[in-house]
Amino acid sequence: MSLRIPLGDSGELVILTDAVLGYFRRHQQQHKRDTEAGGQLFGRIREKIITIEEATGPRRSDIRSRHSYIPDRNAEQREINDRFPSGLHFIGDWHTHPEPFPYPSGTDLDNMRECVKKSRRAVSGFLLIIVGTAPLPSGLHASLHDSEETLSLTIQNESPTTQDPSLER
Repeated sequence: MSLRIPLGDSGELVILTDAVLGYFRRHQQQHKRDTEAGGQLFGRIREKIITIEEATGPRRSDIRSRHSYIPDRNAEQREINDRFPSGLHFIGDWHTHPEPFPYPSGTDLDNMRECVKKSRRAVSGFLLIIVGTAPLPSGLHASLHDSEETLSLTIQNESPTTQDPSLER
């Protein structure tokens, strides 16, 4: 089942696909020895609907510990450059936290502000998804970041009937 994330009052809607949610589940920190994992989010933009089709990372060149994740920025730029020609836009970042219901740290917020300031973007801000240890979707945090503000977002389940009106009876 995919998830929907309305982006505040912008009219934009992010959809997290089943494949991306499965990727998050595989990287949850369920054991004390698990280190933080993370990467980037890539999606297709059709008018005001942004469908996240791919999550990347973690990479061997990232620095990871139980309570921190530092991505390889050069590898991230290569991922962006490789995907853009096929219509996949960089939408934001994701990473894990070893807590059931995660919330961004000060470092997370600083990193997102820096990312926004250094980038050209096709969306109103960058998405940050933090994957906690609780079952998804309750173990997810989503926020939208621009150079000035952070907006916490509400994640909504999307039932099969709301995905495709032709499935309704």
